[in-house]
Amino acid sequence: MIAFPDISPNLFEIEILGREFALRWYALAYITGLVAGWWIIVRAVKTPALWAEDPPMRPEQVERLLTWIIVGVILGGRLGYVLFYDFSTFRADPAAIFRVWEGGMAFHGGFAGVVVAGLLFCRREGIPMLSMGDLLALVAPIGLMLGRLANFVNAELWGRPTDLPWGVIFPGAAAQNCPNLVELCARHPSQLYEAALEGLLLGLVLLWLALGRGWLKRPGAIMGVFLIGYGLARFAVEFVRQPDAQFVSEGNPVGLALHWAGWGLTMGQVLTLPMLAAGLWFSLRAKAK
Repeated sequence: MIAFPDISPNLFEIEILGREFALRWYALAYITGLVAGWWIIVRAVKTPALWAEDPPMRPEQVERLLTWIIVGVILGGRLGYVLFYDFSTFRADPAAIFRVWEGGMAFHGGFAGVVVAGLLFCRREGIPMLSMGDLLALVAPIGLMLGRLANFVNAELWGRPTDLPWGVIFPGAAAQNCPNLVELCARHPSQLYEAALEGLLLGLVLLWLALGRGWLKRPGAIMGVFLIGYGLARFAVEFVRQPDAQFVSEGNPVGLALHWAGWGLTMGQVLTLPMLAAGLWFSLRAKAK
């Protein structure tokens, strides 16, 4: 077993006018992912050789796009968590929806928010939607990797109990809610599994296809690979990730039905199935063209 490292969830704390303010690693992950994604997209649209025709957008449009994506990520991520994972809690206390500093963001919700923001931006600016999807998919693994690393630092979204030598003894409830507990409980570091698969590995594959194989010349191809790659990675890791407690609670009848009535699916797996289907469709479409 591996002891959880002594890492503070806050990068630093400062006191201003008697009040404490902190920059959390999780917030830094969002900021770094968005800025890195913006930089890569700008470089891509400044490289005509990557495209079959003219680049789909201009660098100044990428700056405006960043604002739309930030709004889509935050609104979508929060609403997705509320609707899919803990609706009963927020129904009892609607004001808690706005207390984002208490945690609660869902990738699938953030993904939906980015899709809506991207579609609206494309329509407003006259940008080809498939090429926009390819650019967003190309940089998405950066944010995914950083976000999962921040989940690990926060000691949240941990995995199921394990006796493997790399099992991590997470603090708090993770060490207490274990079957046959004797002293300590080690769990799968599922955050690191996801960071490696849907972040690092998928990101390297997409960069190789875009820069080395010219797949940006085939609109929709990069987006299709991203959807399939993320879907497979998330579906697989969910088998060793501890299901959210509220997902299998009495307040979530849909979650109970899916998890216990013979299917054994987690909410993450259920929400991943449409992504896999869409990724396959986009890939086949790009290949046919």
